[in-house]
Amino acid sequence: MASRIAPRGRARGRGGGTIVVSCPTVVKTRFAPEPLVKHLVLSNVSRTVGWDGVQEYRAKRQFLAQVVLPVAIALSLTAAVLALLLAWSTHAVDEAARQRQAGLFAVVLHDSIRAVAHDQEASTVWDDAVVQVRRAPLDRDWLDANLGVWMHSYYGHDQTYVVDPRGRPVYAMQDGRRTAPSRYAVAEPTAGPLMMRLRAEMRDPVPRRDTTVLSDGASDLGMVAGRPAIVSVKPIVSDTGRIRQAAGSEFLHVSVRFLDRSFLTRLAGAYWFRDVRFAPPGELRPGEIGVPLRSADGVLLGRIAWRPFEPGARVLGRLAPGLALGLMLIGGVLGWLMLRLRRGTAQLQLSRARAEHLAFHDSLTGLPNRALFENRLDQALAGVRRGAGRAALLYLDLDRFKNVNDTLGHPAGDDLIRQLGRRLAMLVRESDTVARLGGDEFAILQTGVGSPADIEILCLRIIEAVDAPFEVLGGQAHVGISIGVALAPVHSVERVELSRKADIALYHAKSHGRGRFTVFAEEMDSTLRSRRSLEQDLRAALAGDQLAVHYQPQFAMRGGAMTGVEALVRWHHPAKGMMPPAAFLPVAEESGLIEAIGEWVLREATRAARDWPVGRLSINVSALQLRRPGFAARVMALLAESGFEPARLQLEIGESRYIEHAQDCRPNIMLLRANGVQMALDDFGTGFSSLGSLRQCAIDRVKIDRSFVQAIDRDADGDAVIAAIIRLAQATGLHVTAGGVETAGQNAALATMGCDEVQGFLLARPLPAAAIARLLADGGGPGLLPAPARTVWHGV
Repeated sequence: MASRIAPRGRARGRGGGTIVVSCPTVVKTRFAPEPLVKHLVLSNVSRTVGWDGVQEYRAKRQFLAQVVLPVAIALSLTAAVLALLLAWSTHAVDEAARQRQAGLFAVVLHDSIRAVAHDQEASTVWDDAVVQVRRAPLDRDWLDANLGVWMHSYYGHDQTYVVDPRGRPVYAMQDGRRTAPSRYAVAEPTAGPLMMRLRAEMRDPVPRRDTTVLSDGASDLGMVAGRPAIVSVKPIVSDTGRIRQAAGSEFLHVSVRFLDRSFLTRLAGAYWFRDVRFAPPGELRPGEIGVPLRSADGVLLGRIAWRPFEPGARVLGRLAPGLALGLMLIGGVLGWLMLRLRRGTAQLQLSRARAEHLAFHDSLTGLPNRALFENRLDQALAGVRRGAGRAALLYLDLDRFKNVNDTLGHPAGDDLIRQLGRRLAMLVRESDTVARLGGDEFAILQTGVGSPADIEILCLRIIEAVDAPFEVLGGQAHVGISIGVALAPVHSVERVELSRKADIALYHAKSHGRGRFTVFAEEMDSTLRSRRSLEQDLRAALAGDQLAVHYQPQFAMRGGAMTGVEALVRWHHPAKGMMPPAAFLPVAEESGLIEAIGEWVLREATRAARDWPVGRLSINVSALQLRRPGFAARVMALLAESGFEPARLQLEIGESRYIEHAQDCRPNIMLLRANGVQMALDDFGTGFSSLGSLRQCAIDRVKIDRSFVQAIDRDADGDAVIAAIIRLAQATGLHVTAGGVETAGQNAALATMGCDEVQGFLLARPLPAAAIARLLADGGGPGLLPAPARTVWHGV
């Protein structure tokens, strides 16, 4: 705080000593020093000056010489040191910020180059793409939707081209519009050398180190139409490996992503680059920094330039007014400056730590993400290879999690995921790692595994912990969890292979009942390969003439008249012969082919049965079809196409599937029933529904599962169970059909119980459409056709 000094009055000497000046003559006294008296000559004036005044003057000069001047020098030096320190700090902070921004842009550019190539693989590694680019003439609409315009609208690529094996462009897209292939000339100077390099690499391939890349490729920076751009070339190859192409015969896909305009706008918005622009070589403006853009051969294309964020300069500008207050405030200013610098450094360190944490941790749960988990898994496997014990990889996937999102909403689902992350973290040791891989998928790395019992104990604890209800948004949510386990070094010591086997074990656990854990076994891998092979064969069967529809008659219990037929799909495999539906329908369900198969059956059956004199055509549908928006509209369109009356159609869905997805299926069911289509609950009794809940089910009929019908001959209690089902179902206004009737005793018992309809091999077996037509022409009734041998599949 500055002090205020008041002016002092005239001093008087102590002891009366004075100098008397009465004339121009100078009188010397013993009190007055010689140097001082020389300055006390006054003409024609008489004055009296006390000694105290002289002493004060001397003290003042001495103070100026011995105190003020050294202090001023010291303060000046301090101020100079402070100024130098401040200037150095400002420069260092600004330089660090500039380097950080330059490094950030280098990372963004590198990731952008990888992203362009990765985007291309979404369409270039695809059997359909290989076929389409070789078609004559080309389906340019298909190319637009998959290799051209779509790449612009979905990924933001500015230009794409398809080039044939001779280097001739056959397709071009620029700025989201299809254009003439000749426009490829603007990209050819950069793309041409890349294509030559790529083809040379493909002729003499070497193993790829990057396992995230699906195919070879070549990328570089170049000038396209006078603009800097990322140019990436990818071959159009098969994803399944079934389409083989000779080296050099592949069509190439060229993508161009400009590094100006929209790219710079996104860069500025995402990372706060101020006044960012592309500067040609030698055109850097004062105050800008620039990162050079060089092609692979070192040619300078220009620079990405921007005005850097300079936190040090901003701090100095704020401190300047405070420094003007004087040397007396310099200590406070220095302390304040150091405090500000410390705070700024702390904020930068905190921001950096936070950014590093977000880069390697899940934002919802705070657990390690996939990148950090894979890094730790690599380290653990390296230790296993050195003989440092065993490790277990656990893949976890929630069961019925979708129901939580659908019924309670996504905020409840997020809350459940957070709680699950905390529960899992509490179950493992400090040396283990819990990670969230995405969605409702988690992974655990268990190190130091002593015996299989360690893994089993952890899995059982996880299943028990997840079985406990979750309190979310004022309600309770119940989910389960399935776990797949792979052990290192037993199953593999390579991350990709160990992860694949853990994933196979998880798939096995979910497909065998869920809410359980499964340790990988080699037969699981062979089973999965067989299922994938069967899926490929089924796709071929759907495209060819291997599928057929057979029809099993249904008869009224009273009078024995044929009331309807049930359409059943059959597959004659070219190598394996007739395939049982139970062998391929689950594969079709999991792969999504069930929708195409179901639509094909619906079209074929309605066309064949349109003129048959039967009251009802029953067709099985899957929950996957009924959950799909627009399914009801598609059914009505197919009925209109075939001319089949909606009131004669009955769609059947398995009980367990319906109960699991009732809310999702209900909109389509209600719309179908509103248009006259009937709905039936198939395999009734095998699921978890109760007859009391049938009133809430939007159905018209229940079909008793054949396992209950077969129990009539074996178990005295079987009659009572079926009788109770029939009475209660009819009491709710539902019709009842019994399937799988194979003996006269079963038929008689069902008649006594009051069952409405029956079907089974006792009455008629499934027949081709022509045989059904002949049977109807003969006035067909039950028992006209002999039951087949027991090797024929029942109830399908």
